[in-house]
Amino acid sequence: MDNSMSDRFSNHVVLVAGGTGALGRAVSAAFLAEGATLIATYRATGEFDELARQAGASRERLEGRRVDVTDPSATQTLVEEIITRHAHIDVLVNAAGGYTGGAPTWKVDPADLERMLSLNLRSGHALARAVVPVMLTQNRGCIVNVIAKAALDHPARASAYAASKAAALAMMGSLAAELVGSAVRANSVLPSIFDTAANRGAMPKADFSRWPKPEDIARVILFLCSEDARVIRGAAIPVYGDS
Repeated sequence: MDNSMSDRFSNHVVLVAGGTGALGRAVSAAFLAEGATLIATYRATGEFDELARQAGASRERLEGRRVDVTDPSATQTLVEEIITRHAHIDVLVNAAGGYTGGAPTWKVDPADLERMLSLNLRSGHALARAVVPVMLTQNRGCIVNVIAKAALDHPARASAYAASKAAALAMMGSLAAELVGSAVRANSVLPSIFDTAANRGAMPKADFSRWPKPEDIARVILFLCSEDARVIRGAAIPVYGDS
């Protein structure tokens, strides 16, 4: 982990939901490198162990919570524990999510649709329900939801995924409008396919050099959470690379 960056997030408490996945890990690492105290939620213990190993000297500012962020009760408990321990939450990044595809709409299993709605939509709602009241009370806060290009560009054979992402984008837009006049901001980022081992394995003939890297997307997220972006509200930032 690069510890040579600035300390613009020192004294910030940052919650990254899905903070140990391919993108979440890069986001977590970037905030840690800039001085944040970071709480990463995860489902797989091994992924958190790897993040902790990579954190190096920043490990003392990293905490992990094994939480299902699609569960409103569990998410509320998580936020209450963070407030008890740290007194505030300055940033929420929702990098939790999932993908399913390959079938035309009329052949999509209803269970797959429910899974996409849970992972990609309900997680953001549960987190907002828990975190926004805290941020309004403390009179500061920034929320970034990681959505996807598919929210706008609806690919064939991925209707459940696209629908869940489009709904998440709409929900974040409404949230941002509701927060106008407060010191709390909400924005979204919309990555295209980005460079991960799983995506390379799924598309071995693709030109990987055209895909954005997780670290590229993380830098956009950190900017949106910084003081430099204080006038940006309700944005949906495309992060497509050359893809």
